[in-house]
Amino acid sequence: MGDGAPPSVRIAASVPRVGAMSATCTDVPVRTAWAPRIGVAVAVTLVVAAMAVPAIGDWNVHINTFPPIYADWAPRLGPGTAPAVLLAVLGTLYAARAATLLSWRRLLLASWVVGVLWMLALATVDGGDIGRILGIYNEYLRTARGTPDLAATLQIYVDRIPFYPSTDWPPEIAGPLVEQRAIELPYDPGSNWPAHIAGHPPGALTFFVVLVRLGLGSTFAAGMVVTLIAATTALAVMTTVRVLGSEALARTAAPFLVLGPAAIWQCVSADAVFAAVAAWGLCALAVAATRTSARALLLWSVPAGLLLGFTVMLSYGLVLVGVLALAVLWLAGSWRPLLPVAAMAAGVVLTYAAFGFAWWEGFVVLRERYWDGVASIRPPEYWTWANLAALTFCAGLLMPAGVAQAWVRRRQADPALRPVVVLTLAATAAIALADLSQMSRAEVERIWLPFVPWLLLGCALLPERWRRYGLGAQVAAALVVQHLLRSAW
Repeated sequence: MGDGAPPSVRIAASVPRVGAMSATCTDVPVRTAWAPRIGVAVAVTLVVAAMAVPAIGDWNVHINTFPPIYADWAPRLGPGTAPAVLLAVLGTLYAARAATLLSWRRLLLASWVVGVLWMLALATVDGGDIGRILGIYNEYLRTARGTPDLAATLQIYVDRIPFYPSTDWPPEIAGPLVEQRAIELPYDPGSNWPAHIAGHPPGALTFFVVLVRLGLGSTFAAGMVVTLIAATTALAVMTTVRVLGSEALARTAAPFLVLGPAAIWQCVSADAVFAAVAAWGLCALAVAATRTSARALLLWSVPAGLLLGFTVMLSYGLVLVGVLALAVLWLAGSWRPLLPVAAMAAGVVLTYAAFGFAWWEGFVVLRERYWDGVASIRPPEYWTWANLAALTFCAGLLMPAGVAQAWVRRRQADPALRPVVVLTLAATAAIALADLSQMSRAEVERIWLPFVPWLLLGCALLPERWRRYGLGAQVAAALVVQHLLRSAW
């Protein structure tokens, strides 16, 4: 460690050959052998309790008919069923081997293509327009189509965040419940924003306004753009881990980042775009932090800062990506990019403020709307822990096994494991902070998508047998959830 080499080189020198990674992952001390089982047991307990408690106690937790996720019971088959099953079988049999044998560039390309196909196959189980959900009342497209002047919209953005039910709506749906039923109601653009516009900074609206201006404003076109971008998230996470010195573990994690139940929500949710922007921002930060020349450091700090700054403008809760950013800098052993990246990120936020939207003002008003709306009727004594069950539906049962494994291996000195261990635990810390904030009661299977791939990195730490059977369990869970439940997203 005292040879003067940059941190990325010192770490990379300790990485075992790709073919030797199974030995690194399977030679687990006896004291850690129970960690994955405990993680899965806790997650299963939470999931079962989250489904059973409202039913047994006749407890309305205000989220459709299948808590803890925003979905209804709707068994069905569809056009995407056969392709999804085929991809699940092929992925279970060959993904791990392909991740080991392919060159890095071919692995990235294959991961992106398979990711797109997996998302589309699951989405088309419902048939029809894959992006139809993007066109509903509470989503962004309708407002984006009605936004001829984005700069003027930013001037009034905060003023339209507060929740004021129309006096024309029937009394039985006025008040907090209107947040869930607004899909069926007329929207008066002179009153208040729909839920998702009000609940996010204008970066999300900006993205969809750009799509409309580019002629991609139909639900199908927007849905395809969201899907194509969402599929790059795995590539960004893998590349980040590789840059930080653990290519072998990045390869091991690849199948879990590409295939799994999270794809159900990635294909139809703007939050999947948020996840991709955040992931590429962190990737650029990792590159900047591992550069040895000042010029290269500054060169990579620019996109890192712009992407991370725009991430904050996409969702208020994504300030917690800062936890992962600090973890990246710590792993790289360099804090030099901190100031230039922070300056570029602040520049994005202040640019929006100059046009009329101040992030800090919007957040305060949004909190008021949230507590005036649906948060006031979703019980915290349920959602504080049921959120974690909803996250498990999205990330799969292997995720808590990987997180538990990362926790017990956090003090091991092997530098080849450190990037995955630290990033997994950083994502876990971000989730804990998000949950404790009480700003997301329910719907986190969508809202927490930006943190899911970083949590799934922990799967690469599991013994080989866990990974072999676990990938099959992940894709099976995706098929079961998509074919039995109809998500609102």
